[in-house]
Amino acid sequence: MLDKIKETTKFIKDIVGEEPEVGIILGTGLGALVNEIDISKTILYENIPNFPVSTVESHSGKLIFGTLGGKRVVVMQGRFHYYEGYDMQQITFPVRVMKFLGIKKLFISNASGGLRKDQNISDLMILSDHISLLPDNPLRGKNLVELDQGFRI
Repeated sequence: MLDKIKETTKFIKDIVGEEPEVGIILGTGLGALVNEIDISKTILYENIPNFPVSTVESHSGKLIFGTLGGKRVVVMQGRFHYYEGYDMQQITFPVRVMKFLGIKKLFISNASGGLRKDQNISDLMILSDHISLLPDNPLRGKNLVELDQGFRI
C-alpha cells in the first residue's frame, strides 16, 4: 500500500508542482464550493494511477488544485463509498495520498440526516463524533510512521 501511495503522490506532484496546505473532500451538497476556488490544475481520477473512480452519478471525479481563502488546497470533487463495492483501503487511499502531498488539515463534507427540529435541510453543522455502522474500520491495519502517529493503512 505504501508503495502505491508514493507512486500516486509522485505522479500528482509531477503534474501540479505545488504543495497544498488543506485537503477538502466535497460530498453531496457542497459541490458548488469549487466555483469559489482559484483553480490552477485539475486531474481526472481516471487518469491518476491507483486512484479509485467514483461511480456515483453526481460526483464529478476530479482532483482540483488551487487557492481558496488564501490557502493552497487540494479538493476531491466526488468521493468513494463502501456501498460502491470499494473496501476501506480503497476508500481511504486518497486521504493518505493527500497527507503525502503535504496537507495539514482535512475537511470532509457530506449530506447527513438529523433528528433536531431546529435544523433545516442544507444547514451546515460540525460533527464531533459519529456511530459507524460499517462492518470494517478504515483505521484497522499496520501503523505506518510515515503517515503520522495513529494513521493506519
